[in-house]
Amino acid sequence: MQQVTGVGGEALEVWIDQDLCTGDGICAQYAPEVFELDIDGLAYVKGADEELLQEPGATVPVPLPLLVDVVDSARECPGDCIHVRRVSDSVEVYGPDAE
Repeated sequence: MQQVTGVGGEALEVWIDQDLCTGDGICAQYAPEVFELDIDGLAYVKGADEELLQEPGATVPVPLPLLVDVVDSARECPGDCIHVRRVSDSVEVYGPDAE
């Protein structure tokens, strides 16, 4: 997956806080290549091999063609559990903790 660059041309990554996930599946509707609901009803990010990354805080790169979909997922998430941050310094640029 090609990483997307954020402000200043930096790579971005996304992760989900499952403790806050409501299981609505909005993220999987916006970006099914990045997010998927598991049998536990919670959303997870998907690794390069389509495997769900279930360890807490697992991140994946934000693919450039899916930036808008990933950002929309973070904005529309009723659980405010999707976090998009810069890889270089882990500063959140989209999501509930973004400044």
